[in-house]
Amino acid sequence: MSDSASFADRVMRRRSFFRVAGATAVTSALVLAGCDTNTPTPVATDPVLSLGSGDTGIMNYAYLLEQLEAAFYQKIIDTPPSDLRTGELAYLIDLRDHEVIHREFFKYVLGTTDAIQTQEFDFSTLTLTTRAGVLAAAKTIEDLGVAAYNGVGKLVANTVVLTMLSKISSVEARHAALIRDLQQPGAFADTTVSPVSGDGAGLDLLLTPTQVLEAAKPFFKITYSVASLPTS
Repeated sequence: MSDSASFADRVMRRRSFFRVAGATAVTSALVLAGCDTNTPTPVATDPVLSLGSGDTGIMNYAYLLEQLEAAFYQKIIDTPPSDLRTGELAYLIDLRDHEVIHREFFKYVLGTTDAIQTQEFDFSTLTLTTRAGVLAAAKTIEDLGVAAYNGVGKLVANTVVLTMLSKISSVEARHAALIRDLQQPGAFADTTVSPVSGDGAGLDLLLTPTQVLEAAKPFFKITYSVASLPTS
């Protein structure tokens, strides 16, 4: 059984456990209380996966996002839109390969003790059957990835980890620029990601881990917690 399938099975078992446990608790409470309607009804909760704390948590956060990006491009490459232009599938394959390298890098550095399991994602909210839909989705995911790396740099304690994240961030920015240029020539760094006025003038946008996970929520099958990550 693959890591992915194994993790998914564990999640499903936990979901089933919570549902069964919740239903059993409700039934038992009603019997014991003689159907007392004042008895509080237990609420089943979905599992939450913590990404950890400190630099390990930050790397797991990056590992999660790289898994997301690699899975996204793999899904497109498995069934590419018929209206992609000449050479565009080759670009997308290159991006997939970069994301897989990033993903495997974090998996190796974190090791089996600290790395989260292989995750599964849900891209059903995206339109991946047309060129326009694929580029729009890729733009969203790549811009989010760049903003995510920009947002955690100040939280990293180890300079080696910071250097590693910075190098990967620059590659993600190239990905975002390419997708934007494919979508609209010359739009590789428009004001939606690099404002020309205000405190952030000339700088790429940054997002906190909480903001990134909220934006990526439609692609997740479970809930992730960054509550233990440093905030300053």
